[in-house]
Amino acid sequence: MINPDQVQAMIKTHLPDAEVQIQDLTGGGDHYQAVVVSSAFQGKTLVQQHQLVYGAVKAAMASNDIHALALKTYTPEEWQTIQAV
Repeated sequence: MINPDQVQAMIKTHLPDAEVQIQDLTGGGDHYQAVVVSSAFQGKTLVQQHQLVYGAVKAAMASNDIHALALKTYTPEEWQTIQAV
């Protein structure tokens, strides 16, 4: 089992400028939702953005420490637009 802080740290290791919010969806420590905001997503498709994040947690998913990870990814500009609404 892995905790939300560990998931956040893994993502920030691969995307150092990222703002990361992690939510444990089931309370069981293996189904998470992550909201990730990073300039690294600039010019990338949604699939490419998600691949960057999944690459950060690849080992935890391969070992089943994380069973499922729902993602919402945004560039800083997209995030500002969403927050303004």
